[in-house]
Amino acid sequence: MTASLMNRPRATEGVLGPCPIIETRRLVLRSHQMSDADAITGSLSDWQVTRMLARVPVPYSRGDALDWLNSIQATGDWYFAITEGDGVHFGCISVELQRGEWHLGYWLNRFYWGQGLMTEAAGAVVDRFFRRKPEEVLHSGAFADNAGSLRIQEKLGFQILTCSDLFSLARNAMAPHLETRLTAENFRRP
Repeated sequence: MTASLMNRPRATEGVLGPCPIIETRRLVLRSHQMSDADAITGSLSDWQVTRMLARVPVPYSRGDALDWLNSIQATGDWYFAITEGDGVHFGCISVELQRGEWHLGYWLNRFYWGQGLMTEAAGAVVDRFFRRKPEEVLHSGAFADNAGSLRIQEKLGFQILTCSDLFSLARNAMAPHLETRLTAENFRRP
């Protein structure tokens, strides 16, 4: 084998594999299904949710949800639907490889806020990620006015790296965004 072939990354290094089913005390995290489109549309049609996200258009349509569901098929990243075991989708949590770095992202239907559900879901996903890739660094972040999301990251052990402006498609403007990172060593299980 030539040196150039030996130094090339293996195709599976950036792949997490199939999205597992994760069960927590109150939640079942599963892969998304096309039948989740209406629930996703309902959640992301709420300005209180979408204003905290960078890549979600306003207004958000069922077609947007279907396009997104089609785009996440067979990526090798994890996109979990958050449910309470009844199959009803009320949030999303993902681990995606972006520009060579692993990123945790999430959102929750506003009617489920304030119950500790996202901390529970994020803790379970981060735990599974670090069992799969213990040497990796997990990045995340939140807009500076998203105190709830920043609290979740703080509880899990994420450290703030920097603050910079990030374009929000929903806001159609730049907004201050705190970038965070977490290692397996600093991870605190909720």
